[in-house]
Amino acid sequence: MIRITDSIAIDEGEIEETFVRSSGPGGQNVNKLATSVQLRFDIRRSPNLPEDVRARAERLAGRRLTKDGVLVLIAQQYRTQERNRADALERLVTLLQQAATRPKARKATRPTRASRERRIETKKRRSTVKRMRRPDFD
Repeated sequence: MIRITDSIAIDEGEIEETFVRSSGPGGQNVNKLATSVQLRFDIRRSPNLPEDVRARAERLAGRRLTKDGVLVLIAQQYRTQERNRADALERLVTLLQQAATRPKARKATRPTRASRERRIETKKRRSTVKRMRRPDFD
């Protein structure tokens, strides 16, 4: 089990890893070894994610989410498969931790008296400028 928060953990069996040849650093090895990692995690079908976390995770994933709701993370920054694998897993955990934090509700505030007065004064000034542009101004 991979711990995301105190109450959320995902099973390692839900994560699918595919190794492909990387386009990044690696010298001559880049043509021989599959060091790049494609990590796939099905957000929509994961039984361990609460509904609100699932919705926020889908929104945070953006273009990395397929139409079927599968999150695809590609890690090819490092020369070794192990480091790329750890990087992809770390990015998945970070994304799910961000999705698990509930956004703070905005506390409604009223504009200050000074800001209302500035707004009205700006509107008056603009109105005067436009009025003076009129051909029938008297």
